[in-house]
Amino acid sequence: MTAGVKQDVLDLLVEQHSQIKALFGQLGRAQGVQKRELFEDLVRLLAVHESAEEIVVHPSARRKIDRGEAVVKKLEHEEDQAKHELAALYDLGVEHPDFDARLARFADAVVEHASHEELQEFPALRQNSSPAQLARMAGAVRAAEAMAPTRAHPHSGESAAANLVAGPPMAVFDRMRDAVRDWRQSHSDRD
Repeated sequence: MTAGVKQDVLDLLVEQHSQIKALFGQLGRAQGVQKRELFEDLVRLLAVHESAEEIVVHPSARRKIDRGEAVVKKLEHEEDQAKHELAALYDLGVEHPDFDARLARFADAVVEHASHEELQEFPALRQNSSPAQLARMAGAVRAAEAMAPTRAHPHSGESAAANLVAGPPMAVFDRMRDAVRDWRQSHSDRD
C-alpha cells in the first residue's frame, strides 16, 4: 500500500484471512502453552473478524450485488456453523485428545468459507462500490472489531442487528474474562 492510500475493506479482510490461515498452520505444529495461546489468538481473531463482516460487509453486499441476499445467506449459514464449532472447540480445550482432529476439520471449513467470500462476495462488492466507499468500509470494520466480542457466541445470531445489540455487552464481558485469564496465567507461571 502506498503512502496516502487508505486500505480498502476487501484488502483488509483478505489480509485477515491470510492471518487466520497462518494461525491454523502454527496451531497444527504447536504444543502446550504455545498451542493454547495460539488457539486463544485464533478465537479472538475469528470472533472479531466475523462480527465485523456481519455488521459492515454483508449488509452492503445484500444491497449492492446481484443475488446479494442469496450469497450472504449462504455465508451467514457457514459463519453460524463456524461459531458453534469454535465454541465447542473452546469448551473442549487444546489438551483434549479429539481437539486436533476437530480443529483440522474446522480449519478446512473456515478456509473454504474464506474462499467463498473471496470468490463470490468480494469481487462483486469491488465492482459495485467506489474506492472511497471501500475505504470507508475498512474504517467501519476496524471500529466494529474494536467493539466486537472476543469469543464465538453462537446463540447471539449472525445478523448485523444482533451483533450491534448483543456485541458490545458481550465484548465487555469477554474482554474482562480475557484480562482475568491473562492475569491468572501470568501469576501461575511465577509459582
